[in-house]
Amino acid sequence: MNFFDKLQGSISQNQSLLFVGLDPNPEMMPKHYNSQDIISDLQNWLQFIITETADFVCAYKPTLGFYEALGVPGLELLQKIIAAIPRHIPIILDAKHSDLNTSTVFARAVFTAWNIDAITLSPYTGQDHVAPFLFYPDKAVFILCCTSNVGAEALQQYPTNESPLYLQVVKESKNWGTPEQLGLEVGTINPEVLALIRAVAPERIIMARSVWAEGSNLNQILEAGLSANGDGLLIPVPQDMLSQPNLAENIQVLRAEINQAKTKIVRDASTCAVWLPDVSVSTQHPQQDLILQLYDIGCIMFGSFVQASGATFPYYIDLRKIISNPQIFNQVLIAYEEILSSLNFDRLAGIPYGSLPTATGLSLRLHCPMIYPRKEVKAHGTRRLIEGSFYPGETVVVVDDILITGKSVMEGAEKLKSAGLNIQDIVVLIDHENGVKARLLDNGYRGHSVFTLSEITETLYQVGRISQEQFLAFKESEG
Repeated sequence: MNFFDKLQGSISQNQSLLFVGLDPNPEMMPKHYNSQDIISDLQNWLQFIITETADFVCAYKPTLGFYEALGVPGLELLQKIIAAIPRHIPIILDAKHSDLNTSTVFARAVFTAWNIDAITLSPYTGQDHVAPFLFYPDKAVFILCCTSNVGAEALQQYPTNESPLYLQVVKESKNWGTPEQLGLEVGTINPEVLALIRAVAPERIIMARSVWAEGSNLNQILEAGLSANGDGLLIPVPQDMLSQPNLAENIQVLRAEINQAKTKIVRDASTCAVWLPDVSVSTQHPQQDLILQLYDIGCIMFGSFVQASGATFPYYIDLRKIISNPQIFNQVLIAYEEILSSLNFDRLAGIPYGSLPTATGLSLRLHCPMIYPRKEVKAHGTRRLIEGSFYPGETVVVVDDILITGKSVMEGAEKLKSAGLNIQDIVVLIDHENGVKARLLDNGYRGHSVFTLSEITETLYQVGRISQEQFLAFKESEG
């Protein structure tokens, strides 16, 4: 079970958005733990917290620094505390790890030796630092994008309050991992900060911090941080509550308060009059996460764009950026693979030049030989029309990136057929529609696509990535 499913299961089972910080801080420990063995006292206190809260929280968050400060006995204590947590409740290690040189070995230790479910990371060493942690598909990371520390404001708000650095961290880090693998850590008492981050990352899990500081408003925090579905926000149990003897009773009261406020927010949102022309918000495209990430990295743009034909379209598709984002490229390959798994073929062929990286990746994933028809035949050397080894009579599936008119992919398929190969299926990422699949069928080919341009646009509109004006402009251009 991956982290996201484990977390959702815990939220559902305990009906709670609360998480608990399991920190062996002697200054916070109740005074009645007063033996001569500080490690034993801390262990007893933390195990008491687990016992009192296990039925009322969705996650536990031990802070690595507190355990490290206690030396070797502290790290041994961490192992004992991890073992004491019920297995169905996810563990998020608050490490704020930031060292690129140790990222691979640390990820292995945390996720395999310690069996932690998720970890917090600093973003400033970039995607290279985060990638080793995302190598474990069932685990997750939380990227620190904002902190409530007053001394950090000069950095976080740079260069302007309208375009602060912390929002750039959110925008960039979304390209590093899927919503199931990468969440955001946000420390703030300001609902406006939380709302700005939620607007940029509507599909991400946000682990909130510092929300109980003086002057904070729980209802406003929830309203700003909850996703459109009324979830996606984790709330910390106040630290001072953990030192109180009636912890279980107090946390139940807090849980009820949060759930009541959440219910009201979701109900109020559902009764708002929102005009959604011809869009069903009750269904979600199975590739919604991939659509959002392609939009975020600029593969799908809306505006006014002059096409090669001279026509002006209100959108532009540029899929060449995918290969520079390995995590998204891997998701694209998985999406293709789901379609290809139902087809029968001996080899696969990419159409130069845009789909060659995709065809190469699929060849490696499927352990399937790859060939490709040349765009132009060289006037020297072997003068081959098709590169790669094959045998006449074999069935080849053709892979391309986008269907617009179908002209180029059919030209490539005809080259393959001229060499005695059997071509039945053409698989692409995006179908531009306008009857192109019917055109393929008329020429003897079955067309398959991960999604259509209409599905992309409707998904982006549903989640608020594009405006009503942009959505209608697209509809008019297609009409």
